[in-house]
Amino acid sequence: MWRDLLGLAALGAWLKLVFAHGRFWRYGPVLTPAGALARSPEVAIVVPARDEAETIAACVESLLGQDYDGPVSVFVVDDRSGDGTGAIARAVPDPRARLTVIEGRDRPAGWSGKLWAVHQGVQAALERLGADAFILLTDADIIHDPAHLRTLVGKAQAERLDLVSEMVRLKCESAAERALVPAFVYFFAMLYPFARINDPASPVAGAAGGTMLVRRMALERIGGIEALRGALIDDCTLAAHVKRTGGALYLGHSELAWSKRPYEGAGDIWRMIARTAYVQLRYSPLLLLGTVLGLALVWFAPMGLALFGRGRARLFGALAWGLSMASFAPTLRRFGQPFWRALPLPLVAGFYMAATIGSAVDHHRGKGVRWKDRAYTEPVHGGGMQA
Repeated sequence: MWRDLLGLAALGAWLKLVFAHGRFWRYGPVLTPAGALARSPEVAIVVPARDEAETIAACVESLLGQDYDGPVSVFVVDDRSGDGTGAIARAVPDPRARLTVIEGRDRPAGWSGKLWAVHQGVQAALERLGADAFILLTDADIIHDPAHLRTLVGKAQAERLDLVSEMVRLKCESAAERALVPAFVYFFAMLYPFARINDPASPVAGAAGGTMLVRRMALERIGGIEALRGALIDDCTLAAHVKRTGGALYLGHSELAWSKRPYEGAGDIWRMIARTAYVQLRYSPLLLLGTVLGLALVWFAPMGLALFGRGRARLFGALAWGLSMASFAPTLRRFGQPFWRALPLPLVAGFYMAATIGSAVDHHRGKGVRWKDRAYTEPVHGGGMQA
């Protein structure tokens, strides 16, 4: 009897996720390249960079090569790199003198490293920008199609948006990437359904840090980057602040920007997850327990019942497992992966769950969050979804 109830609960959970959770599983939304704009306002692009020698040149070249009619300036903030990132950025050809490389200052207490770098770049940009300008925040490993900036600005103008963000294409080449990266995008959309983010009537807010175009006025309305200073999940924190102050958001999948950052092994992806997983749960053991139980119901129960159950329990489990695989299919198609990779998705979810537990263990052992040779041992603002 209890197996029947467990299977029914799992099936009910998947019916709700697939049909009443913001259509999180969709392939889109995707912006199509925009044509010529009626008006091309000024844009400042801020790139925080710490130890990004392998990617910074290609990133800056793509930004300086944007096909955009309005004034564009690029600010790279060399955040105390030890690998010559700043020198490599300065060496990028810049015949129109639009590139400024800023030597990052020491990080003050209470700031996360990335946001301190972003703050320095934004402050330099604001000295040159007019009131109706935009600021594009992007990571140093992202490559941008020449039409990308024009497309982002066109979207913001057409729909009067305050923050336009896109999930850039992630690398999916190594064995670890093929097994785990599509699921990262899928799980992100499950946590932050794009349709709800894009709905002004919904309290859900989210963004993807690789591409965030924000209006200057919207950024000033929330108190600038300083209002986010302790956040480790900086993208979703920015989105939450913008939406809370009445701003309109857009988040979609990008066909015009892609990441060059490799994840050669499962350990690289584990560290990427563990960096902010417990932050997302607000450092709460109770939320962690609820998350583990929820994952067990949604992922492990359907597979277990389908493989080892009997009667109605097996039927309910098989239907739930089938719904989960069907919902993963659009993401697999986006990454050019075969459908059979949906079969072990519960095991991939187990990997992500283990990394989340590992994140909590690190926090309670005093190891805190580590990223780019920095450690954050005190709780800071996590940001994230509002509901």
